[in-house]
Amino acid sequence: MKHYLWLGILMAFSSIVQAKDCPQYFDYDLPKLHSNNTVNLCELAKDKALLVVNTASHCGFTRQFGSLEKLHEQYKGKGLVVIGFASNDFDQEAKTEAEAARICKENFGVSFTMVAPSYVTGSRANPIFREINKQSQAPDWNFNKYIIDTDGHVLEHFSSAVEPDDARLVEAIESVLDDD
Repeated sequence: MKHYLWLGILMAFSSIVQAKDCPQYFDYDLPKLHSNNTVNLCELAKDKALLVVNTASHCGFTRQFGSLEKLHEQYKGKGLVVIGFASNDFDQEAKTEAEAARICKENFGVSFTMVAPSYVTGSRANPIFREINKQSQAPDWNFNKYIIDTDGHVLEHFSSAVEPDDARLVEAIESVLDDD
């Protein structure tokens, strides 16, 4: 009987330590774009920095998918996870997830994680963006970029107008990766 008690205590302690390792607002299962699968940021971003972007398929900034994919390829082995949050907050997302996924994959070769459309602004924002909006500036348009460290702190915000290959954004990514 004592072994079961100790096992229970160990399991409880282990879950507390695990919870501490992952920012609480990361611990949600989010549906992947045009998929039956989900993604949990605690699992996806364990010990990694994030570049979070709110996206839309029919925006003038949609071309940024290509540069975001290049960042993903360049830095995924160095501890960066790029994740796109499809959103129709600004009325520029594709009408269907299938169309949004096709645009991402066929037009821009996106292989980084894309989350199914959800709100990123206001009271209906998904849990990830509710916290991002508390820590930083809420998106005022599509393709806002947020650099988040391994502890869940939003370190930098870049507006839509800042291209993913902009030296300031790349420098911010490299500095967070150097810190980890």
